[in-house]
Amino acid sequence: MRIVIAAMTLAGAVLLGTPAVASAQLPCTDFGGAVGPDQMCDVHVSNSTYMLDMNFPVDYPDEGPLTDYLTQTRDGFVNVAQMPGSTGLPYALDVTSTRYNSGIAPAGTNSVVLEVYQNVGGAHPSTWYQAYNYDLVKKAPITFDSLFLPNSRPLDVIFPLVQADLAKQSGMSEPVQAGDGMNPENYQNFALTDDSVTFFFSQGGLMAEAAGATKVSIPRAAVASLLAP
Repeated sequence: MRIVIAAMTLAGAVLLGTPAVASAQLPCTDFGGAVGPDQMCDVHVSNSTYMLDMNFPVDYPDEGPLTDYLTQTRDGFVNVAQMPGSTGLPYALDVTSTRYNSGIAPAGTNSVVLEVYQNVGGAHPSTWYQAYNYDLVKKAPITFDSLFLPNSRPLDVIFPLVQADLAKQSGMSEPVQAGDGMNPENYQNFALTDDSVTFFFSQGGLMAEAAGATKVSIPRAAVASLLAP
């Protein structure tokens, strides 16, 4: 999956008729999409080589990193689909997005979570998440590290809650090993609401690949004392 994402070339942009310099200025037009009244961009490209569908907001306050990621993902996918000897065509890429909010604008936070489904002819397709969070007051991205107070050890609280929820989802008593469950790298994709913090786990990330992509919502009250101001 990471190899496909990293395989970026201008060939993908040329194929879709999108100049690379236009990405930052007109992201939806650049992808060949159309913006609906909900400020969501819908993109659909279908040919004998691949099927590509994307849906993402055009009004996210930190649009640059989101657009860059979508561009990299698309270009890598198109490049792989066009490789000589590709089998099982057409390949498929489907990117959907969900928006979350906490507080009341112009205060609070905005979150966008991309769910990416990709089938490039292998034995199994892949599904993964990429999340973006933004503090409207500080006008800055929110990362896992900046979400919590320094030295607060949030995973001491979060991991048992995640383990219990995933145990219910999977029917396993301990679906996540402690080393993985206490690794902050596995919690980088999250979204914030007034009531919850939802963590998104890509396929083959926190759990075995066969478990697929999963998500767990924990009560915001459970970590309220650990949250940075």
